Formats: sequence, structure tokens, C-alpha cells
Amino acid sequence: MEYSNKTETNYFFLLGFPSLIELQIILFIFFLLAYILTISENAIIIIMIRLHSKLQKPMYFFLSNLSFLEICYVSITVPKLLANIFTENKMISFSGCAAQFYFFCFLGAAECFILAFMAYDRYLAICHPLHYMTMMTKSKCLCISVGSWVAGLFLPLGNIILVFGLHFCNSNIIDHFFCDILQVVHWVCSDTPLTILFVIKLYILIYTFLVIPLPFLLILISYVRILVNVFRMHSSAGRKKAFSTCGSHLTSVCLFFGSATITYLRTKAIDTYGGPKVWSLLFLVFVPMLNPLIYTLRNNEVKKAFQRLVDKASYG
Repeated sequence: MEYSNKTETNYFFLLGFPSLIELQIILFIFFLLAYILTISENAIIIIMIRLHSKLQKPMYFFLSNLSFLEICYVSITVPKLLANIFTENKMISFSGCAAQFYFFCFLGAAECFILAFMAYDRYLAICHPLHYMTMMTKSKCLCISVGSWVAGLFLPLGNIILVFGLHFCNSNIIDHFFCDILQVVHWVCSDTPLTILFVIKLYILIYTFLVIPLPFLLILISYVRILVNVFRMHSSAGRKKAFSTCGSHLTSVCLFFGSATITYLRTKAIDTYGGPKVWSLLFLVFVPMLNPLIYTLRNNEVKKAFQRLVDKASYG
């Protein structure tokens, strides 16, 4: 296909935060510390779960998967953001942009599925405690984990093939700090056939439904059934214990799905309070940094395991 008076895009220019040019040093230090803290926190969670026998439970197996996902998640966006803050060359190659977007979708989808299965795990633990260990065996947990990763691995392929198989020639400036699909699609050549654009939008809609509303619906169903079961309990101590085991996961779900929903289903009114870049920072930087704290602050088993890890490191 020929395009008259147009130059096809071979790279993109990540604009970042141009309105905060005078705060570049502060931003660099802040994002660097957030990145180091996120990697350290999630790595400690993984190490604790691997080393301590009392944490060899399905809930902590899924938590270790979630922590590994968070490490990968921040590593596909934050290092590039840090590099672009202090350099004038803010370019990213066409293939680099496609790769960053693919891994962003892959890891995000896998995290949605892991969070859904963690809710199912809590449902089984609270509503079927006597059969819990027979229903959530090691092999079943492994299959669930592998299934989440495989689903996340293959679902974004259609997005990559359809979107990055097109020609980009209207502009190469992405007003974001990473290759977000909503920004990239804007620069598809204007004479692209409408049928192709319709197929792309339809696939993105199907992908979005499978990755966000469907897992969230499964989480909602699990918690509705948990609530019904909890309110049937006669012991207030039992109800308190049940709620405490769900509190951390529910907080994590609200943060992740809430920030993602605001980012991709936002209105113009919301955009006036920071725009897509600021809202994207919520689930790309802050949620991965906060999740380890959420899962440890009210969890006595994890706190004891952390104390033993510190003591072991201190005394050799």
C-alpha cells in the first residue's frame, strides 16, 4: 500500500512528563527508589515463602506468583522511564515499543487471572475448610498458575499482530511514559481500511473483557459466596478470622482493578485531574510497591517468617 506525502514511522518518541521538566531530578530519585523498593519487597516475599515450611500453602504459592509478576511488571516500564528522564533521546524503536506493549499486556493479564484464582482459593478455604487441602492440591495450584501465565502469554498476541502489523505515519510522538495502546493506535495511517480498524477494535474489546471484567466477575462471585457463608457463622471470632484472611487480597484487588479501570475507562472530568499518565502510575508503580505491604502488615504468619529471616541473616 502506498501513502502519498507521508513518512512511515520506524520509531516512537516517548514524551514522558514534559510539563515537569524542572522536577526531573526529583522524579528520577522518586521512581528509582520506588523501583528498588518494589523489587526488594517482592523478592523478600518470594524468598520467605520458599524458605519457610509454614508458608507452603496454596494462598502463599499464589502470593509468590503475584510477587514475581510484580517484579516483571515494573521492570518493563520503569527502567525505560528512568532512562528517558535524563536523556534527550527519548526514542523507542518500533519493535521495542511492540515488545514493551506485549509484555505489559501479558503480565497484566496473568495478574488478573492470579488475583481471580486467589479469590477462589479464599472461597474454598472459608466455605469448604474440611475439603480444602484435597481440593487445592499442589498439582492443582501448579496447573492454575501455569494456566494463568499461558493465558496471559497468548491472549495479547492478537493485539500485537493486528495493531503493530499496520502502518504508522501520522506522527511518532506518544504522550506517555510507555507504549500504551491507546496512544499508539492514534497514529495509524488515516487511509487504513475501516474494516481492519473495526476488527482491531473488536479484538481489543474481546481481549479487555476476558482480561478485566471476566476475572473481576469471578472475584465478585467468590466474595459474594464468602459473605453468605460468613454471615451464617454463629461465632464472631470465626467471622473476624474469615474477614481477616480476605482483607489483604480484597484491598489488592480494589487497587489493581480500580486503578486499571480509571485509567482505561476514564472520563474527561477525570482527565483534568492528572490525565492517563498519572493514573497509569497507580497500577504500574504504586500497586506493585504496595502489594507486599498489604499482604504482610496484617498477616502474622508472614511477619513471623520475616522475623526469622532477619534473625537468620543477622546471626548467620
